[in-house]
Amino acid sequence: MTVVPVKASRDYEVLIGAGLLDELGSRLRRVSGAKTAAVISGEHVFPLYGARAIASLEAAGFRVIHYVLPQGEAAKSLAVYGKLLDFLSVNRMTRGDVLVALGGGVTGDLTGFAAATYQRGVGFVQVPTTLLAAVDSSVGGKTAINLPTGKNQVGCFYQPLLVLCDPTVLDTLPEEEFRCGSAEVLKYGVLGSRAFFDELVRTPIHKQLEHVIRTCVEMKRDIVAEDEFDRGKRQLLNLGHSFGHAVEACSGFTVLHGQAVAIGMAAITRAAAAKGCCSQETVDELLAALEQFGLPTHTEYPLDDMVRSVYTDKKLDGDTMHLVVPEAIGRCRIQAVPITEVRDWMRLGGIG
Repeated sequence: MTVVPVKASRDYEVLIGAGLLDELGSRLRRVSGAKTAAVISGEHVFPLYGARAIASLEAAGFRVIHYVLPQGEAAKSLAVYGKLLDFLSVNRMTRGDVLVALGGGVTGDLTGFAAATYQRGVGFVQVPTTLLAAVDSSVGGKTAINLPTGKNQVGCFYQPLLVLCDPTVLDTLPEEEFRCGSAEVLKYGVLGSRAFFDELVRTPIHKQLEHVIRTCVEMKRDIVAEDEFDRGKRQLLNLGHSFGHAVEACSGFTVLHGQAVAIGMAAITRAAAAKGCCSQETVDELLAALEQFGLPTHTEYPLDDMVRSVYTDKKLDGDTMHLVVPEAIGRCRIQAVPITEVRDWMRLGGIG
């Protein structure tokens, strides 16, 4: 088992190891004296792993209740959030109790936001069941739900008590979802490690899964330690996300998050090369890696629609957007771009 300590407004550990799902109860008991644990999970994940999670929690002395979310990005809505809060209240959850997010990024985001706001804050635990959640969204304390105008428009920073990652649960992950997680993995190589990027190209992720998860978590941990509340260096983690979120919105969220991030990374790197920020070789290397991992690199959504979606992005600061611009594989910078120039960046990135 690998233990990655995270220093933040609330310190916690990320545990990575085969079989940890069956230790959920005993591991949680070490960090929480709660009487009740509420397992929050999606309708596809709960039938696979809900019983094991509940059995482990009950064996450790927790009273366990559970709530099953609808599948997909639609679960991150005000309506579903309200229903979840009602469930917690009806079942008399108290501030001393704990929520368990058993699932991918949607489940973790929604559960974390509910934990942060129910009775002004209860503890919660992340148990990621997707590659994307394991390497990225379960760590760092970002919680959120969506509004009709855009993704993650309502949320807060709220750190978990524990992140428990059992790589064996990824065995049941559909191939398309695994590829989506691969986009976030490649992101870390592009952001800060040429050596890691080269490892990913040489060796399939599933053959070095625990190493990949640990490397991404450690890289994110180090960035969060410097900028927990996303006002500086942490914005680097948005590589590909500004344009990617626009793709998601234009698709009505039929394009998955990882696919959209892949398109966003490809577009911003093309634009960076066109503006002289990086070489064409960097573009070619990234596109080859994305295609190797079965990820898309283009979108057919009209430029005007994409620009309108970007205007509602939460990363806007007044009339400025902070774009993460690759300079080379393993090195990126944050560049403040006037919103009036974003259209040109998107066009140079091959959008529209």
